[in-house]
Amino acid sequence: MDRVAKLASQKAVVIFSKSSCCMCHAIKRLFYEQGVSPAIYELDEDARGKEMEWALRRFGCNPPVPTVFIGGKFVGSANTILTLHLNGSLKRLLKNAGAIWL
Repeated sequence: MDRVAKLASQKAVVIFSKSSCCMCHAIKRLFYEQGVSPAIYELDEDARGKEMEWALRRFGCNPPVPTVFIGGKFVGSANTILTLHLNGSLKRLLKNAGAIWL
């Protein structure tokens, strides 16, 4: 849990993902299209990926990927991110975190 929290606070937007997950790919594309350059941690390519996956589950993420942190704060998974995008709140969160400027 400490490692996840530390990694989540190192950049304005952090995504925990798996390279084979189609929803993870969609969420990463969404952020790239917003002009964001997130830190991405592929749990299936990390030696401590399983440990981080369990920590994400303790945050309430089920499934544990994709999980997004903005401004060091847990925001949610794909459903939450897409909802925020559709209602216009995602851009405001990104601006407040310094991930985008426009």
